[in-house]
Amino acid sequence: MTDVIGYSWLLNHYKVNVVQPLRRKSVIGATRQSRSDNGYETEVYTPNYRPDPRFDAHMTFALKYEGVNLEALARLFEVVPETVVAEWVNRERVGQYARRTGFLWEWFTDRKLTGVEPVPSGNYVDAIDKKFQLVATSSKNDRRWRVRDNIPGTRLFCPVVFHSEGVKAAAVYDCAKELEALNVEFGADVLLRSAVWLTIKESRASFLIEREEKHQDRIKRFAIAMEKYCGVLENPLGDEALALLQQEIIGKRTTLTHFGPRLSPIFVGSVANYEPVVHYVAPHWDALGGMLTGLEIFLARTQCASPILRAAVCSFSLVYIHPLADGNGRIHRFLINDILRRDGAVPEPYILPISATITQSPVERAHYDQILDVFSKPLMKQFSSACEFGRMKTYPDGIESDFEFVSYPTAAPTWRYPDLTSHVEYIADIIDKTIREEMTNEARILRDWDRARSAVKIVLDGPDRDIDRIIRSLRDNNGVVSNSLRKQFPVLEDSEVAGEVAVAVASVFGT
Repeated sequence: MTDVIGYSWLLNHYKVNVVQPLRRKSVIGATRQSRSDNGYETEVYTPNYRPDPRFDAHMTFALKYEGVNLEALARLFEVVPETVVAEWVNRERVGQYARRTGFLWEWFTDRKLTGVEPVPSGNYVDAIDKKFQLVATSSKNDRRWRVRDNIPGTRLFCPVVFHSEGVKAAAVYDCAKELEALNVEFGADVLLRSAVWLTIKESRASFLIEREEKHQDRIKRFAIAMEKYCGVLENPLGDEALALLQQEIIGKRTTLTHFGPRLSPIFVGSVANYEPVVHYVAPHWDALGGMLTGLEIFLARTQCASPILRAAVCSFSLVYIHPLADGNGRIHRFLINDILRRDGAVPEPYILPISATITQSPVERAHYDQILDVFSKPLMKQFSSACEFGRMKTYPDGIESDFEFVSYPTAAPTWRYPDLTSHVEYIADIIDKTIREEMTNEARILRDWDRARSAVKIVLDGPDRDIDRIIRSLRDNNGVVSNSLRKQFPVLEDSEVAGEVAVAVASVFGT
């Protein structure tokens, strides 16, 4: 067995399993070194770092060198005897790691440690060391422990983001600056006109992700909802807002009789050999209120933090909470633009066509699925046996289902404290590609089309719709004036006029 320390030792010693892999693992080795594997760090320490084989010693090491792993602590505090924690904090009344542990124990358990009096004096210390992970941008003092509560969420829901190199880069990425660069290159008029098409493009691509790209009416509805509600709703995570967005996106032609947070079990899956295959199970419906409130509080407590971090955390949190019977994926992608606009990173009326970037190639589509699997695969690896299909039931929201999940309480700490580090890195990359590729290409197309239209009008006058048909035909036919085009526009029967028009289009598009 590897000579592990910190969280790994604690989990082994108390026979506790965590679903999500530890973002940072510490081991004892001959020389001090660091190893990285796809965003997960292994820190090798020399033997003089080895803590004594006790809870307090390894807990001190974990807080000092590994950060605050919420799922690990939630599960540990369920089995570590309360007296072990109380004896430590009473023994080291002013020690920062003892105080932080006492505070965290009470935060997780929602009750006071027995036989422990308030810390009499000493400087305040942060509950979470900000050098390791995202914390609240404003804290509140806990006088009992003399600890600054800078935990960004609540006991019922608090996503975690560790400061990987990718997250650090995402935190300083300036969307507004990149969009201003497009404005300088193409002009405000071209960008504003492209914004309308980009909204439609985002809607179409979002439905492509859901494999529903043929439903044109739904695509239009989602585009209208994006344009109408992005950055406008007072609380996009509230029950009324979620119900409104769900109705606007789905429309009236639906079997749903209840809009808003579900009152029934839900899973994401497929069918193989006529049998259902479960890829992800969402939390129990009774937990939704507390989780959504926790996400709202996360947004409130991280005000002025990186818009990209907030957008990624909010949107992927909604995916994993999965609060609705239908429409979760589209609202997830809506929230990316919603938070970016609220935070002033993307000004109105622009909509970043995130979904268009996700669907631009099979590689990008697969990458999106892989990011969703970062959380869902470990969950299902541990809990797939808890999925059952039995008697059909009708739930209070009208949903009929034969699906049952028998391990909601055991899985709860995983749902409550998702590690979204990889998701932040992913969204930052997608946003950068969206601006540099999707938006730049669309603006370039509009600019070039304007130039081609102006060039043709020097030769030939006519309404824009006719000029556009001529340009489109010449582009599609490699600069050749087709017989069909000549019949449609007899003026092109004049070979001199036709030749000049072809040269005008070729001067822009090179056809």
